[in-house]
Amino acid sequence: MEKTITIPAGETKLAAIYHTNEENYKGKRPLIIICHGFVGSKTGVNRLFVKAAREFAKDGFNVLRFDYAGCGESEGDYGTGGFDHLLVQTQHVLDFAFGLEGIDPSRVILVGHSLGGAVALLSAIRDTRIHKLVMWAAVGQPFQDIVRIVGETEYSNSFYLPYIDHEGFALTNRFFRSLAGYKPFEEVQNYTGDVLLVHGTNDEAIPAKYSFLYHSAFKLRKRGRSDKEIIFGADHTFSSIDGVNQLIHHTRRWLASVLKQQQRTVFEREHEYQTPLFGCM
Repeated sequence: MEKTITIPAGETKLAAIYHTNEENYKGKRPLIIICHGFVGSKTGVNRLFVKAAREFAKDGFNVLRFDYAGCGESEGDYGTGGFDHLLVQTQHVLDFAFGLEGIDPSRVILVGHSLGGAVALLSAIRDTRIHKLVMWAAVGQPFQDIVRIVGETEYSNSFYLPYIDHEGFALTNRFFRSLAGYKPFEEVQNYTGDVLLVHGTNDEAIPAKYSFLYHSAFKLRKRGRSDKEIIFGADHTFSSIDGVNQLIHHTRRWLASVLKQQQRTVFEREHEYQTPLFGCM
């Protein structure tokens, strides 16, 4: 079932779609929250997030995909805020999601694409309830990456114009300045949960080497699992049939693996201190 809902985020209302599969899966269910990228939407290019959410729901996940303020069907203005606003909105979504009926709070997963990947990482660091993270073609240097996408000339224009027009979005200089204050690569060590990185070799917006850099940094942590999948020929939005199929396949397989591992760990902890039936004589 897919239901249109509204998520309160301060004075702004965020539009969202909530996917469930209650007919086939009973009891407390894991939840996936999808964070879209720069000037994106909950639909995704070529309906990427719609396709992914429906496949995840087949596996028994509830899925929540939403539009950031000023994007898609949400209220608000995207370009006058900044990275900090995206983090605040994500926190509102998380707080809302943890209150949903039928959700297992120990199995809430953030999935972030592009700039949404960086937002998801920093949100997972700030909210210790998140133990599983998936980063698709994730931004590594928000300021440099977005300026490169928009163009140096347009960025320079933002200093003396009220805003610049990027694909119909009015981006202010404050928006760019906010990006400069966040450095996801430097905060990797602060996330102790499990993470999957997926990137395409033909990504011209965010270089695939970012996923290698992220993976190397995650591997240096004392806690948390890190896995990486590189999809040959896939672009930034995994727009080809093969690209999106591989993306969803790798993500589904990883989610099944880490959640099975989590269940095994919980079982072992529950039985760790039980008295054995036959002790030493």
